[in-house]
Amino acid sequence: MHFTRRSLLAGAVSLPFVRRALAADTDVLVVGAGAAGLAAAKVLRQAQLSVTVLEARDRIGGRAYTDRTLGPFFDAGAHYIHWAEHNPWRRIAQDLGVALNVETTGGFRVFRDGVPLPETERRRRRAAYRDLENLLETTGSVDASFADTVQGRAPELAAAAGGITLFALGEEPERVSVQDYDQLWSGDDFIPAGGYGALVALYGADVPVRLNVPVTELRLDQGRVAALTPQGTLTARAVIVTVPVGVLQAGALRFVPGLPHETVAALSGLHMGALTKIALHIDRAQFGAVEATDLTDIRADGEAMSFEFWPDGQDIALAYFGGDYARELCAAGERAAADYAVERLSTMVGGRIRSAVKGGRLAGWWSDPYARGSYSIAKPGHLAARQALRIPIGERIWLAGEASAGGGAMTVGGAFLEGERAAREAALFLQRS
Repeated sequence: MHFTRRSLLAGAVSLPFVRRALAADTDVLVVGAGAAGLAAAKVLRQAQLSVTVLEARDRIGGRAYTDRTLGPFFDAGAHYIHWAEHNPWRRIAQDLGVALNVETTGGFRVFRDGVPLPETERRRRRAAYRDLENLLETTGSVDASFADTVQGRAPELAAAAGGITLFALGEEPERVSVQDYDQLWSGDDFIPAGGYGALVALYGADVPVRLNVPVTELRLDQGRVAALTPQGTLTARAVIVTVPVGVLQAGALRFVPGLPHETVAALSGLHMGALTKIALHIDRAQFGAVEATDLTDIRADGEAMSFEFWPDGQDIALAYFGGDYARELCAAGERAAADYAVERLSTMVGGRIRSAVKGGRLAGWWSDPYARGSYSIAKPGHLAARQALRIPIGERIWLAGEASAGGGAMTVGGAFLEGERAAREAALFLQRS
């Protein structure tokens, strides 16, 4: 507690009065109601602490969102429960009675500018992915980029590197750390029936969340934190911030005083990828059957787009793409992106697709002001950035989310575990203070 010399000499302030003056509106404020924020709120409530959750969007779930605006649903964000052997969402799904499915496919086909690749080239591409995996195993201890790792090697290896970073991470190979990728956990993947976003929303349904309330500033002030919002100011004894790295880097949430050097350095070592999806609602009866359900088209300039027909049994063709190419399409807007996806798909399956498309939806996380990208990417040479994000700010503010999840980074499971971790640390701090 803070006493002025004048108040002590005058005997004008009693201890109970100071406590009332510095009282907070809530024990812990949680900023963001994605997987990390929801998990943190539940841990804090179990610790008998008062919790307020503020969410800038008009829904919970963050980047785990099952979109139903087209009629048939699709996961606009996260889709797979990765490394399911120790991913908490596997247990949550089972507890909530949500079935977990394995991915099935109706065959793969690869095209170049709409023309099917010859079988000999397809075999070379498959072999290149195996060769790249072996190469990464031998160089994973070197914190270089994917592009540097394959430099000077066979062209097929460079294509494989781009395939991994663009389709799995949404980023160009020269901006992705091999060592960070190598530390990611692996294991079985499952798909929650009805959508991953729907599962997260079901889990968080009992958490009171104030929607449409973005926090614009956090101000440390005499043993508490003041959170400024368009609806007014709320004070808390501690704060857990779960917004994406892209939002922090954009300055949409200010910190007063400024962030410590360690946190600034950590944020500068990360950036957001641009893994993007375009969902096309297809009249399946009009369109007819497809020879293969997974199609990938590679343009002469290297830009690639992958399509999946009927994900989760829905009348949807879902396009995946990433990197600077995705950033440009996000900037072009939903209508232009959807039209482009239809034209790209028509080169592979024919013009019949044009009349069968009943609507399109761009899941453009890169242009979303509350995401600023799909998920965090560690820059080459900055492997320690994720761990550094865990250092509390001013002893009262914790950052938590997929970006600080280490081997669980880039996943909803990692975000959940980080939310729990931050909540336990905040609860322990408050119990001791």
